[in-house]
Amino acid sequence: MVRVRFAPSPTGYLHVGSLRTFLFNWLFARHYKGKMLLRIEDTDQKRYVSGAVESLIKTLQDFGLDWDEGPYLDKKEQIKEMGKVGPYFQTQRLDIYKNFAQKLIDEGNAYYCFCTEQELDKMREKQTAKKLPPMYDERCRRLNKEEVALRLRSGQPYVIRLKIPEQGIVKIKDLIRNDIEFNYRDVDDAVIIKSDGFPTYHLANVIDDHLMNITHVLRAEEWISSVPKHVFIYQSFGWDLPRFGHVPLLLNPDRSKLSKRQGDVAAEDYLAKGYLPEAFLNFLALLGWNPGDNREIFSLKELIKEFSIEKVQKAGAIFNLEKLDWMNGCYIRKKNTEELTRLCLPYLINADFIRQDGSQIFIKSSGIKIDIKWLSKIIKLEQERLKVLNDIPEKTKFFFIKELNYDPQILIWKKSDVATTKSNLELIKNNLNKLSSNNFKAQNVQNILNCLGKDRGVGDIFWPFRVALTGEKSSPPPAEIAEVLGFSEAIRRIDLALDKLNLMS
Repeated sequence: MVRVRFAPSPTGYLHVGSLRTFLFNWLFARHYKGKMLLRIEDTDQKRYVSGAVESLIKTLQDFGLDWDEGPYLDKKEQIKEMGKVGPYFQTQRLDIYKNFAQKLIDEGNAYYCFCTEQELDKMREKQTAKKLPPMYDERCRRLNKEEVALRLRSGQPYVIRLKIPEQGIVKIKDLIRNDIEFNYRDVDDAVIIKSDGFPTYHLANVIDDHLMNITHVLRAEEWISSVPKHVFIYQSFGWDLPRFGHVPLLLNPDRSKLSKRQGDVAAEDYLAKGYLPEAFLNFLALLGWNPGDNREIFSLKELIKEFSIEKVQKAGAIFNLEKLDWMNGCYIRKKNTEELTRLCLPYLINADFIRQDGSQIFIKSSGIKIDIKWLSKIIKLEQERLKVLNDIPEKTKFFFIKELNYDPQILIWKKSDVATTKSNLELIKNNLNKLSSNNFKAQNVQNILNCLGKDRGVGDIFWPFRVALTGEKSSPPPAEIAEVLGFSEAIRRIDLALDKLNLMS
């Protein structure tokens, strides 16, 4: 059975690149009806961030992703574990790593290193000055058993290093990059147990992957250089290798590595901005993977069915925000109005346009009680123009602001003037007054505007009416806005526009 894992370090937010790595593992596992594991690699205590595990789990859940083994949050948001090969936190597995590290030493595949940080710094300085790659010079590798024992008895601090063979070739067939080859003479004697007794990634992840029966290791390409060290550990213990696949990096448009300096890289930030989880995952899936045709919109079920590791590309994938906005807009337009309204509601509340008291909703500026159906009409008007949910407050603010604050000059259409604009608004008002509140519908308003436009000019009628209702130069059709505002409010806003024009006269 296919068994894959996602093993993040709890050092802060979930990077979008890490989310993409989780997604590729998840799609691979679900495609082959295998198991997905979550493991927390928390042995780097200096970089550990309190609450990061809870945040990580919640973010994955907010994206609608699940896993079969590992930590999860219960209903009280307490961390629990599921699965039979745990514990799934590396800090709870320290004795396991120490025992295996000792076995490597006993069998001559690792050794104690007593070099201080100062000695290592001087070593690197000399190597850099000679334009050599900075590598450990293996001085402690040459210590005899008696000297090692003496230093250990004296309590001298130490780390444990791998004793990498001095010659030989390491070759694996990567699932994405085909043959990868290393010469052992170019590989450093990596630290596997630090001076604080905690293991490094090299030792802990190999041991855990073996004991947790991981069959495929799909991880970022930055770990390619670690392959020979990991292969050496597997072979030292006589363990079978998993299949490795190194996925391409995510890149900025300038092809630099995606970083916080050039934009948001925290996955949860995109949810906060109003990107839909299903749209964002669809976007991420296509960063480095191609279905082999021109299709771009996939549901998670479709991605599971179509996903193939053979179709993951080697080259880095550009994180294109314009493409993400387009894709998110596609998903927004597919939402039914009821669901989209529910999704937009928190953004209107956060913008202080509305407040919610239990099941009741009020416009904050006026205190007027509104119902969800009226709110849904507003959302429906803007649905076609939305790219992210966070756009909704700015695009709909004129519905919730009692006094529109705009320059009266924008009421005037192109080469028109104040007098003509006043005359046209008064004409619109007089004709709208012929409608009752009951038949104040968008089509009836549109008919009036069309009729007046034939006589006075389309721009001279529609433009000032739009601005009077919204205070904006662009908006959905003004007749539809008028219906949502209602007869009395539409007339009131025309009167306010006339007042502004009177002050210009």
